[in-house]
Amino acid sequence: MAWGMKDIGEQRVRFVVAVSLREKPLAQLCREFEISRPTGYVWIKRYREQGIAGLEEHSRRPRHSPRQTAEALEQRVIQMRSRWPDWGARKIGKKLEEAGVKLPTSTVHRIFLRHNLVREHDRIPAAVKRFEREAPNQLWQMDFKGPKGWHEPVGPLSVLDDHSRYVTALERTGSTQAKGVQEALEKAFCECGVPEEMLMDHGTPWCNGQGYRGWTKLTVWLMNQDIELHWSGLRHPQTQGKVERFHGSMVAALLRRGAPRGEHRQAWLDQFRYEHNYLRPHEALKMKTPAQLWQKSGREYQLRPAQWIYPSGTEVAEVDRSGSSRIDGRRWYLTQTLVDQLVGVTAVGPRFLVHYRRTLIAEIDPLKSRSTAVDRD
Repeated sequence: MAWGMKDIGEQRVRFVVAVSLREKPLAQLCREFEISRPTGYVWIKRYREQGIAGLEEHSRRPRHSPRQTAEALEQRVIQMRSRWPDWGARKIGKKLEEAGVKLPTSTVHRIFLRHNLVREHDRIPAAVKRFEREAPNQLWQMDFKGPKGWHEPVGPLSVLDDHSRYVTALERTGSTQAKGVQEALEKAFCECGVPEEMLMDHGTPWCNGQGYRGWTKLTVWLMNQDIELHWSGLRHPQTQGKVERFHGSMVAALLRRGAPRGEHRQAWLDQFRYEHNYLRPHEALKMKTPAQLWQKSGREYQLRPAQWIYPSGTEVAEVDRSGSSRIDGRRWYLTQTLVDQLVGVTAVGPRFLVHYRRTLIAEIDPLKSRSTAVDRD
Protein backbone atom coordinates (compact mmCIF):
# COMPACT_ATOMS: atom_id res chain seq x y z
CA MET A 1 0.00 0.00 0.00
CA ALA A 2 1.31 3.44 -0.92
CA TRP A 3 2.44 5.81 1.79
CA GLY A 4 0.21 8.53 0.37
CA MET A 5 2.82 11.29 0.68
CA LYS A 6 2.68 14.32 -1.58
CA ASP A 7 5.32 16.99 -1.00
CA ILE A 8 8.86 16.96 -2.37
CA GLY A 9 10.55 15.96 0.90
CA GLU A 10 8.20 13.05 1.44
CA GLN A 11 8.60 11.91 -2.16
CA ARG A 12 12.32 11.58 -1.46
CA VAL A 13 11.61 9.59 1.70
CA ARG A 14 9.44 7.19 -0.29
CA PHE A 15 12.22 6.82 -2.85
CA VAL A 16 14.97 5.93 -0.37
CA VAL A 17 12.60 3.51 1.40
CA ALA A 18 11.80 1.81 -1.90
CA VAL A 19 15.52 1.56 -2.73
CA SER A 20 16.29 0.03 0.68
CA LEU A 21 13.59 -2.65 0.23
CA ARG A 22 15.27 -3.75 -3.06
CA GLU A 23 11.97 -4.81 -4.58
CA LYS A 24 12.69 -3.13 -7.93
CA PRO A 25 15.81 -2.10 -9.88
CA LEU A 26 17.02 1.44 -9.32
CA ALA A 27 16.37 2.44 -12.94
CA GLN A 28 12.73 1.34 -12.68
CA LEU A 29 12.24 3.23 -9.41
CA CYS A 30 13.68 6.39 -10.96
CA ARG A 31 11.18 6.11 -13.82
CA GLU A 32 8.29 5.59 -11.41
CA PHE A 33 9.30 8.60 -9.32
CA GLU A 34 9.92 10.62 -12.50
CA ILE A 35 13.50 11.53 -11.64
CA SER A 36 16.82 10.95 -13.37
CA ARG A 37 19.24 8.30 -12.12
CA PRO A 38 21.83 10.96 -11.13
CA THR A 39 19.13 12.64 -9.01
CA GLY A 40 18.29 9.27 -7.46
CA TYR A 41 21.95 8.73 -6.55
CA VAL A 42 22.09 12.22 -5.00
CA TRP A 43 19.06 11.50 -2.78
CA ILE A 44 20.49 8.16 -1.67
CA LYS A 45 23.87 9.74 -0.89
CA ARG A 46 22.29 12.60 1.07
CA TYR A 47 20.19 10.25 3.15
CA ARG A 48 23.15 7.97 3.95
CA GLU A 49 25.20 10.95 5.10
CA GLN A 50 22.58 13.10 6.84
CA GLY A 51 19.36 11.13 7.26
CA ILE A 52 16.01 12.90 6.77
CA ALA A 53 17.70 16.30 7.08
CA GLY A 54 19.68 15.56 3.91
CA LEU A 55 16.47 15.15 1.91
CA GLU A 56 15.16 18.64 2.66
CA GLU A 57 15.04 21.08 -0.22
CA HIS A 58 18.32 23.01 -0.33
CA SER A 59 18.28 26.76 -0.74
CA ARG A 60 18.64 27.91 -4.35
CA ARG A 61 19.81 31.33 -3.29
CA PRO A 62 23.14 32.24 -4.96
CA ARG A 63 26.11 32.64 -2.66
CA HIS A 64 26.94 36.00 -4.25
CA SER A 65 24.31 38.59 -5.21
CA PRO A 66 26.01 41.33 -7.26
CA ARG A 67 22.69 43.15 -7.75
CA GLN A 68 21.77 43.26 -4.06
CA THR A 69 20.66 46.72 -2.94
CA ALA A 70 23.58 49.01 -2.08
CA GLU A 71 24.42 49.08 1.62
CA ALA A 72 23.77 52.82 2.07
CA LEU A 73 20.34 52.57 0.46
CA GLU A 74 19.52 49.48 2.49
CA GLN A 75 20.41 51.31 5.71
CA ARG A 76 18.09 54.14 4.69
CA VAL A 77 15.22 51.67 4.35
CA ILE A 78 16.05 50.22 7.78
CA GLN A 79 16.07 53.70 9.37
CA MET A 80 12.66 54.53 7.93
CA ARG A 81 11.27 51.22 9.11
CA SER A 82 12.63 51.92 12.60
CA ARG A 83 10.94 55.32 12.58
CA TRP A 84 7.60 53.88 11.43
CA PRO A 85 7.69 50.22 12.53
CA ASP A 86 3.99 49.71 11.76
CA TRP A 87 4.35 50.85 8.15
CA GLY A 88 4.57 48.25 5.40
CA ALA A 89 6.80 48.08 2.34
CA ARG A 90 4.40 50.09 0.16
CA LYS A 91 4.28 53.03 2.57
CA ILE A 92 8.05 53.03 3.12
CA GLY A 93 8.56 52.80 -0.64
CA LYS A 94 6.28 55.80 -1.14
CA LYS A 95 8.27 57.90 1.36
CA LEU A 96 11.50 56.91 -0.38
CA GLU A 97 10.01 57.93 -3.73
CA GLU A 98 9.07 61.34 -2.28
CA ALA A 99 12.73 61.67 -1.27
CA GLY A 100 13.85 60.91 -4.82
CA VAL A 101 14.68 57.22 -4.34
CA LYS A 102 12.56 54.70 -6.24
CA LEU A 103 12.65 51.09 -5.07
CA PRO A 104 10.20 48.32 -5.99
CA THR A 105 7.92 47.31 -3.10
CA SER A 106 9.26 43.76 -3.35
CA THR A 107 12.82 45.02 -2.84
CA VAL A 108 11.82 47.02 0.24
CA HIS A 109 10.08 43.96 1.67
CA ARG A 110 13.14 41.76 1.03
CA ILE A 111 15.26 44.26 2.96
CA PHE A 112 12.78 43.97 5.84
CA LEU A 113 13.11 40.20 5.76
CA ARG A 114 16.91 40.22 5.59
CA HIS A 115 17.05 42.28 8.76
CA ASN A 116 14.26 40.49 10.64
CA LEU A 117 12.00 43.55 10.51
CA VAL A 118 8.83 41.59 9.73
CA ARG A 119 6.90 40.29 12.72
CA GLU A 120 6.12 36.58 12.67
CA HIS A 121 2.35 37.09 12.49
CA ASP A 122 2.79 39.39 9.46
CA ARG A 123 4.61 36.70 7.48
CA ILE A 124 1.44 34.75 6.65
CA PRO A 125 0.99 34.73 2.86
CA ALA A 126 -2.21 36.28 1.57
CA ALA A 127 -4.69 34.15 -0.32
CA VAL A 128 -4.15 34.84 -4.04
CA LYS A 129 -6.96 32.80 -5.53
CA ARG A 130 -10.26 31.27 -4.64
CA PHE A 131 -9.91 27.86 -3.04
CA GLU A 132 -12.45 25.15 -3.84
CA ARG A 133 -12.33 21.38 -4.24
CA GLU A 134 -13.58 19.87 -7.50
CA ALA A 135 -16.09 17.39 -6.10
CA PRO A 136 -18.23 16.84 -2.99
CA ASN A 137 -16.64 15.17 0.04
CA GLN A 138 -13.07 15.72 -1.09
CA LEU A 139 -12.69 18.13 1.84
CA TRP A 140 -14.86 19.11 4.79
CA GLN A 141 -14.15 22.23 6.85
CA MET A 142 -14.81 22.08 10.61
CA ASP A 143 -14.97 24.78 13.26
CA PHE A 144 -16.90 26.01 16.30
CA LYS A 145 -18.99 29.13 15.89
CA GLY A 146 -18.13 31.90 18.32
CA PRO A 147 -20.53 32.78 21.14
CA LYS A 148 -21.82 35.95 19.42
CA GLY A 149 -25.61 35.84 19.27
CA TRP A 150 -25.70 32.34 20.78
CA HIS A 151 -25.54 33.31 24.46
CA GLU A 152 -23.45 30.30 25.48
CA PRO A 153 -19.69 30.05 26.12
CA VAL A 154 -19.30 27.89 23.00
CA GLY A 155 -21.30 28.14 19.80
CA PRO A 156 -22.40 25.13 17.77
CA LEU A 157 -20.01 22.83 15.90
CA SER A 158 -20.20 23.30 12.13
CA VAL A 159 -18.91 20.92 9.46
CA LEU A 160 -19.25 22.02 5.85
CA ASP A 161 -18.38 20.46 2.48
CA ASP A 162 -15.83 22.63 0.67
CA HIS A 163 -17.17 22.04 -2.87
CA SER A 164 -20.91 22.43 -2.35
CA ARG A 165 -21.10 24.28 1.00
CA TYR A 166 -23.47 21.56 2.17
CA VAL A 167 -23.53 21.51 5.98
CA THR A 168 -22.96 17.93 7.09
CA ALA A 169 -23.10 18.70 10.82
CA LEU A 170 -24.48 21.54 12.92
CA GLU A 171 -24.58 20.44 16.54
CA ARG A 172 -24.87 22.11 19.92
CA THR A 173 -22.15 20.27 21.84
CA GLY A 174 -22.14 22.58 24.86
CA SER A 175 -18.34 22.50 25.09
CA THR A 176 -15.20 21.83 23.07
CA GLN A 177 -14.58 18.47 24.73
CA ALA A 178 -13.62 15.63 22.39
CA LYS A 179 -16.47 13.34 23.46
CA GLY A 180 -19.23 15.63 22.19
CA VAL A 181 -17.35 16.44 19.00
CA GLN A 182 -16.73 12.77 18.24
CA GLU A 183 -20.42 11.97 18.78
CA ALA A 184 -21.41 14.78 16.40
CA LEU A 185 -18.93 13.54 13.77
CA GLU A 186 -20.10 9.94 14.11
CA LYS A 187 -23.65 11.13 13.44
CA ALA A 188 -22.45 13.09 10.36
CA PHE A 189 -20.41 10.16 9.04
CA CYS A 190 -23.36 7.78 9.37
CA GLU A 191 -25.69 10.22 7.62
CA CYS A 192 -23.37 11.71 4.99
CA GLY A 193 -20.50 9.23 4.62
CA VAL A 194 -16.82 9.93 5.31
CA PRO A 195 -14.80 12.65 3.51
CA GLU A 196 -11.36 12.16 2.01
CA GLU A 197 -9.86 15.11 3.91
CA MET A 198 -10.78 17.54 6.69
CA LEU A 199 -9.60 21.07 7.44
CA MET A 200 -9.67 22.62 10.92
CA ASP A 201 -7.97 25.32 12.96
CA HIS A 202 -5.50 24.97 15.84
CA GLY A 203 -8.21 24.83 18.47
CA THR A 204 -9.48 22.29 20.99
CA PRO A 205 -10.18 19.37 20.75
CA TRP A 206 -8.59 18.56 17.40
CA CYS A 207 -5.29 20.26 18.11
CA ASN A 208 -2.95 20.17 21.10
CA GLY A 209 -0.26 22.81 20.91
CA GLN A 210 1.93 20.87 23.34
CA GLY A 211 1.63 17.50 21.60
CA TYR A 212 3.42 15.96 18.65
CA ARG A 213 2.32 17.82 15.49
CA GLY A 214 -0.74 18.98 17.40
CA TRP A 215 -2.26 15.50 17.33
CA THR A 216 -4.93 14.56 19.85
CA LYS A 217 -6.89 11.36 20.47
CA LEU A 218 -9.64 12.84 18.30
CA THR A 219 -7.31 13.46 15.35
CA VAL A 220 -5.94 9.91 15.61
CA TRP A 221 -9.55 8.65 15.61
CA LEU A 222 -10.15 10.63 12.40
CA MET A 223 -6.93 9.30 10.85
CA ASN A 224 -8.15 5.78 11.59
CA GLN A 225 -11.08 6.51 9.26
CA ASP A 226 -8.40 7.11 6.60
CA ILE A 227 -9.13 10.85 6.56
CA GLU A 228 -6.22 13.09 5.61
CA LEU A 229 -6.08 16.02 8.03
CA HIS A 230 -5.08 19.64 7.42
CA TRP A 231 -4.76 22.57 9.79
CA SER A 232 -5.37 26.17 8.76
CA GLY A 233 -2.67 28.81 9.03
CA LEU A 234 -2.22 30.37 12.46
CA ARG A 235 -4.23 33.61 12.71
CA HIS A 236 -5.39 33.05 9.13
CA PRO A 237 -9.15 32.32 9.22
CA GLN A 238 -9.41 32.89 5.45
CA THR A 239 -8.16 29.32 5.04
CA GLN A 240 -11.56 28.23 6.36
CA GLY A 241 -13.42 30.97 4.57
CA LYS A 242 -16.52 28.94 3.74
CA VAL A 243 -17.28 27.82 7.26
CA GLU A 244 -16.52 31.36 8.51
CA ARG A 245 -18.96 32.75 5.94
CA PHE A 246 -21.57 30.24 7.06
CA HIS A 247 -21.11 31.43 10.64
CA GLY A 248 -21.61 35.01 9.47
CA SER A 249 -24.94 34.03 7.92
CA MET A 250 -25.93 32.29 11.15
CA VAL A 251 -25.12 35.38 13.23
CA ALA A 252 -27.24 37.54 10.90
CA ALA A 253 -30.13 35.09 11.25
CA LEU A 254 -29.82 35.01 15.04
CA LEU A 255 -29.77 38.80 15.31
CA ARG A 256 -32.76 39.30 13.01
CA ARG A 257 -34.90 36.33 14.05
CA GLY A 258 -33.98 36.11 17.69
CA ALA A 259 -31.83 33.50 19.43
CA PRO A 260 -33.45 30.26 20.65
CA ARG A 261 -33.37 29.31 24.30
CA GLY A 262 -32.80 26.12 26.28
CA GLU A 263 -34.06 22.91 24.73
CA HIS A 264 -35.10 24.74 21.54
CA ARG A 265 -31.51 25.44 20.48
CA GLN A 266 -30.81 22.20 18.62
CA ALA A 267 -34.19 22.33 16.86
CA TRP A 268 -33.30 25.84 15.66
CA LEU A 269 -29.96 24.56 14.36
CA ASP A 270 -31.62 21.65 12.56
CA GLN A 271 -34.04 24.03 10.83
CA PHE A 272 -31.30 26.48 9.91
CA ARG A 273 -29.18 23.65 8.49
CA TYR A 274 -32.11 22.42 6.37
CA GLU A 275 -32.80 25.96 5.14
CA HIS A 276 -29.12 26.48 4.25
CA ASN A 277 -28.79 23.15 2.44
CA TYR A 278 -32.10 22.88 0.61
CA LEU A 279 -33.85 26.27 0.41
CA ARG A 280 -31.39 29.16 0.32
CA PRO A 281 -29.87 29.94 -3.12
CA HIS A 282 -26.16 30.82 -2.96
CA GLU A 283 -24.60 33.41 -5.20
CA ALA A 284 -21.27 31.57 -5.11
CA LEU A 285 -23.11 28.48 -6.43
CA LYS A 286 -24.78 30.44 -9.26
CA MET A 287 -27.97 30.61 -7.24
CA LYS A 288 -28.17 26.86 -6.68
CA THR A 289 -28.61 25.30 -3.26
CA PRO A 290 -25.84 23.19 -1.69
CA ALA A 291 -28.07 20.10 -1.90
CA GLN A 292 -28.16 20.45 -5.69
CA LEU A 293 -24.37 20.04 -5.85
CA TRP A 294 -23.78 17.62 -2.97
CA GLN A 295 -24.17 13.87 -2.80
CA LYS A 296 -23.48 11.37 -0.05
CA SER A 297 -19.91 10.09 0.17
CA GLY A 298 -19.33 6.52 -0.95
CA ARG A 299 -16.86 6.02 1.90
CA GLU A 300 -18.72 4.43 4.80
CA TYR A 301 -18.04 5.03 8.48
CA GLN A 302 -16.12 2.17 10.13
CA LEU A 303 -17.16 1.60 13.72
CA ARG A 304 -14.14 -0.70 14.07
CA PRO A 305 -11.62 0.34 11.40
CA ALA A 306 -9.69 -2.46 9.76
CA GLN A 307 -6.05 -2.77 10.76
CA TRP A 308 -3.77 -0.71 8.56
CA ILE A 309 -1.65 -2.77 6.16
CA TYR A 310 1.92 -1.51 6.03
CA PRO A 311 4.09 -2.15 2.93
CA SER A 312 6.03 -5.38 2.66
CA GLY A 313 9.46 -5.17 4.28
CA THR A 314 8.07 -3.02 7.10
CA GLU A 315 7.99 -4.31 10.66
CA VAL A 316 4.97 -3.52 12.83
CA ALA A 317 5.43 -2.33 16.43
CA GLU A 318 2.89 -1.36 19.08
CA VAL A 319 3.08 1.92 20.99
CA ASP A 320 2.92 1.13 24.72
CA ARG A 321 1.36 3.10 27.57
CA SER A 322 4.44 5.29 27.88
CA GLY A 323 4.24 6.31 24.21
CA SER A 324 7.27 4.16 23.30
CA SER A 325 7.92 1.23 20.94
CA ARG A 326 10.58 -1.46 20.87
CA ILE A 327 12.73 -0.91 17.78
CA ASP A 328 16.06 -2.59 17.08
CA GLY A 329 16.02 -4.18 20.54
CA ARG A 330 15.55 -0.89 22.40
CA ARG A 331 12.59 1.19 23.52
CA TRP A 332 12.22 4.54 21.75
CA TYR A 333 9.75 7.26 22.72
CA LEU A 334 7.42 8.30 19.89
CA THR A 335 4.30 10.08 21.18
CA GLN A 336 1.74 9.56 23.92
CA THR A 337 -1.04 10.23 21.42
CA LEU A 338 -0.49 6.86 19.71
CA VAL A 339 -0.78 4.64 22.79
CA ASP A 340 -2.02 1.15 21.80
CA GLN A 341 -1.68 1.97 18.08
CA LEU A 342 0.51 0.09 15.58
CA VAL A 343 3.33 1.83 13.73
CA GLY A 344 5.39 0.67 10.77
CA VAL A 345 9.19 0.54 11.09
CA THR A 346 11.34 0.46 7.95
CA ALA A 347 15.11 -0.04 8.04
CA VAL A 348 16.91 2.32 5.65
CA GLY A 349 20.63 1.77 6.00
CA PRO A 350 21.61 2.12 9.67
CA ARG A 351 18.51 4.19 10.48
CA PHE A 352 14.81 3.39 10.95
CA LEU A 353 11.84 5.37 9.62
CA VAL A 354 8.66 5.13 11.68
CA HIS A 355 5.24 5.68 10.10
CA TYR A 356 1.76 5.82 11.56
CA ARG A 357 -0.49 4.70 8.72
CA ARG A 358 0.44 7.04 5.84
CA THR A 359 2.35 9.57 7.95
CA LEU A 360 6.08 9.60 8.67
CA ILE A 361 6.48 10.46 12.36
CA ALA A 362 10.08 9.77 13.37
CA GLU A 363 13.59 8.89 12.24
CA ILE A 364 15.66 6.73 14.61
CA ASP A 365 19.45 6.55 14.44
CA PRO A 366 20.69 3.79 16.81
CA LEU A 367 24.35 4.66 16.13
CA LYS A 368 23.81 8.13 17.59
CA SER A 369 21.17 7.02 20.11
CA ARG A 370 18.89 9.66 18.64
CA SER A 371 15.18 9.73 17.78
CA THR A 372 14.03 12.71 15.73
CA ALA A 373 10.37 13.68 15.31
CA VAL A 374 9.58 14.50 11.69
CA ASP A 375 7.15 17.36 11.11
CA ARG A 376 6.03 17.82 7.49
CA ASP A 377 3.16 20.27 8.04
